[in-house]
Amino acid sequence: MSTATSKRELDHPARDEIRLEAVLHALSDPIRLRVVRELASADGELSCSYFELPVTKSTTTHHFRVLRESGVIQQTYRGTAKMNGLRRTDLEELFPGLLDRILEAAALQGARVGG
Repeated sequence: MSTATSKRELDHPARDEIRLEAVLHALSDPIRLRVVRELASADGELSCSYFELPVTKSTTTHHFRVLRESGVIQQTYRGTAKMNGLRRTDLEELFPGLLDRILEAAALQGARVGG
């Protein structure tokens, strides 16, 4: 079910439409996992322009779309900025502990292999 009502509102899955396999797929990519780690450590939402990713702008857009369409992040426009926030409450309700365990594992891996 689409939640978008205008060009300035982006389509997000409703909580009950978020699927585990889509979340795991979204988090399986190193760039997307990096975005999620940065969002998790932020005090609030971050704009797309905040992220300095080693990919083209179109690829960055693709990664954010995958995260949004899987239900991992919420994106909203604030003026001309597209703001991003984790859907932590939704993910925790659906898959208790999953996001925290993935973030912990990513941090351990980063410490082990650098990154």
